[in-house]
Amino acid sequence: MESGEWVFVTRPTDKDLWNPTSTELEDSRPLKVTFSGPAKYWTDGIPIGNGRLGAMVWGGVSSELIQLNEDTLWTGTPTDFTDPAIPQALSEVRNLVDSGKFSEATKAAARMFGKYTNVYKLLGDIKLEFNGSTYAEGTYYRELDLDTATGRVKYTVDDVEFTREHFVSNPDQVIVTKISGSKAQSVSFAVSLDSILEHQCYLTDENQLVMEGICPGKRMTTEVKANDDPKGMKFTAVLDLQISNGARLVRLLDDNKLKVVGADWAVLLLVASSSFEGPFVDPSDSKKNPTSDSLQAMNSIKKLSYSQLYSRHLDDFQNLFHRVSLQLEKNSAIGDGVSEIRNLMPSVIEDFKGNKDVVIPTVERIKSFESDEDPSLVELLFQFGRYLLISCSRPGTQVANLQGIWNKDLYPAWDSAPTLNINLEMNYWPSLPCNLRECQEPLFDFIKSLSISGSKVAQVNYITSGWVAHHRSDIWAKASADMGNPKWAIWPMAGAWVCTHLWDHYTYTLDKDFLINTAYPLLEGCASFLVDWLIEGNDGYLETNPSTSPEHMFIAPDGNSASVSYSSTMDMAIINEVFSAIVSASEVLGRSEDALVQKVLKAQPRLYPPKIAPDGSIMEWALNFKDPEVKHRHISHLFGLFPGHSITLKKNPELCKAAENTLYKRGEDGPGWSTVWKTAVWARLQNSEHAYTMVKHLIRLVDPADQKIGFEGGLYSNLFAAHPPFQIDANLGFPAAVSEMLVQSTMTDLYLLPALPRDKWAKGCVKGLQARGGNTVNICWDKGDLQEVGLWLKKDGSCSLQRLHYRGTTVTTSLSSGIIYTFNSQLQCTKSFSLSEVAFPRV
Repeated sequence: MESGEWVFVTRPTDKDLWNPTSTELEDSRPLKVTFSGPAKYWTDGIPIGNGRLGAMVWGGVSSELIQLNEDTLWTGTPTDFTDPAIPQALSEVRNLVDSGKFSEATKAAARMFGKYTNVYKLLGDIKLEFNGSTYAEGTYYRELDLDTATGRVKYTVDDVEFTREHFVSNPDQVIVTKISGSKAQSVSFAVSLDSILEHQCYLTDENQLVMEGICPGKRMTTEVKANDDPKGMKFTAVLDLQISNGARLVRLLDDNKLKVVGADWAVLLLVASSSFEGPFVDPSDSKKNPTSDSLQAMNSIKKLSYSQLYSRHLDDFQNLFHRVSLQLEKNSAIGDGVSEIRNLMPSVIEDFKGNKDVVIPTVERIKSFESDEDPSLVELLFQFGRYLLISCSRPGTQVANLQGIWNKDLYPAWDSAPTLNINLEMNYWPSLPCNLRECQEPLFDFIKSLSISGSKVAQVNYITSGWVAHHRSDIWAKASADMGNPKWAIWPMAGAWVCTHLWDHYTYTLDKDFLINTAYPLLEGCASFLVDWLIEGNDGYLETNPSTSPEHMFIAPDGNSASVSYSSTMDMAIINEVFSAIVSASEVLGRSEDALVQKVLKAQPRLYPPKIAPDGSIMEWALNFKDPEVKHRHISHLFGLFPGHSITLKKNPELCKAAENTLYKRGEDGPGWSTVWKTAVWARLQNSEHAYTMVKHLIRLVDPADQKIGFEGGLYSNLFAAHPPFQIDANLGFPAAVSEMLVQSTMTDLYLLPALPRDKWAKGCVKGLQARGGNTVNICWDKGDLQEVGLWLKKDGSCSLQRLHYRGTTVTTSLSSGIIYTFNSQLQCTKSFSLSEVAFPRV
């Protein structure tokens, strides 16, 4: 069966349910990240994953390195994040702020620090040795096929073509590698496991490689003291081999290696698990045995053939990935950038399907984007973001951290910790508009854990009800302030920001059970804290004190630098967003008379409003402080515009103009996530020119040799986004920003092509995007003008009155669930038919 041809029949997904009648597009280019040689740096590697297990494939020839990650491998143990001394420090800071002594308040705020976060670790490596093979010049090809979530390597040695395929199965929770040669008995290699964490390896009687290890109980070895060396997380990886008939498997006991000799093909299976049993269970108390768990998992899958594993993997992955398609074409008069690249690269090799004219290394496409602005690279980056979210966040896994699940370092930048003052939230921006709602479930699990630890922090540290979280967390649901500097550490708005995702989920899905059982209880706790945290301020307003604008400083009136004041614009915008969410949710659930909701309704009009500075920009702080870094990477004071909804073009034109001025003032430069945030904000302002400028600004090649922390943004050769170094937030936020350029929505309004760069993406079609109100949206356009729209409601039995907006034209239409509607360029309904006719076609 291994050598036979299999045909996989996939179920129809959202993008398959509607087809335009008027717009003809060129065939899409394959969604592949391609390379012409092995990886020299980690950011040249191929990232694969299933949400829990991740791997980075280097693609070496004489030796191969597959670096492994498991999403629960963190340092540390459950911790008490409370500090009964903080209320006194809080009182002192508030008094200093009230006295206008902002620099002194900033210094005093250090007494409110909590503990550092713990550190995300790496599992280890699969090491393959191929006896010093040297491949023939021009035969090497490596790709990440987004459509199948498969990494592939191909090269020729001595007239033998070798192929490797790699994927990580979610249904079977296994990392799979298949190695094959074009000639019989040509595959020989040795395989071993290794880790830079404390570990031991051994071979079992069943010829399985086992690696057992343990994470440090403290984040840093220097923190270990006598009688205080807690046991950390245990982990185990098990590797098994399937080989073709006639091949030999040799045990190299001294080196703990397995050697395959004379095979037609070999399949490597790797499973892994840890002793993690939840954020509130000490690893030393865990009842989980990662070795027996891993051996049992391997035993349940090792009899499955490669084809069976691959088929199950494809069905699972493509059910998510195939929901959305995007095709973009530019005005043909501008020129074909792809042809221009081909002219520069006359010796182009074949891909795995034998296509000789499509295999352009992605690094060359990034380099040439400055001049050719190839829209198919935007398509690829859009879908790459969706691919990564599917690969690093699935139901039951940990929340996607600062690097998703991929990490090569013992001490990664910023601990690879979930960072809640933009980065974690951006990770999940695409989950709703880009039709990956299931991938958001780990975020909701994480919020539940934060609410448990955060309720203790709120009660002890701040003497409030409800629950609170701060700007960085970890697998132990750290909810207290961080260490280091008040400008990032003293920011108790993190729980409120992530809570906005709960209401967003309802507005997109109309899932009332989710609202009742998950969203509303968490919103209640969050709003309860915010009501208590607000204190009486000047001029009848309620204020937050202390307050910071994340990671930014100001010059106080006395000329000293400071970061702590009161009622930052972001604080007020986030609180306003949460208050609006719980009020709206209470109306849906018939709980508008609840005492908490009534408190919120009284408090909301008294929130300090956003103000416009003398230079025409939005003020970042309640007072018009001098900004020592006007090009700062954060645009926190624009939260109310995006991702919030309190500032709109219709309701607040003067604030929107001020937001434009703010963006001009901040400039284009910044790390990847800042570039993507600015893209989304410009899109929300319906400014296509500047939104596209930020798209172009992101697609710049970064030198992987430069490992220093910087703020320039850009992309690596494998499309990973750079801060630098690599952070996944920009990759995941990018598809959300592009979708914002194509569709914007409220519960009753759909804005079509609001920020389409007409000259850059003159022709195109997007299918399967999601909009608020439970809508699925499909749009095709030509010459920069709308051609057709396809809409339907997913919620059974629902009916929606929608206002469709396009270039100043507004049409009100009634949509019923189960019906697909087609609208023309004048927003007239031209056709409707039952969803069941295409979802379940007659055979």
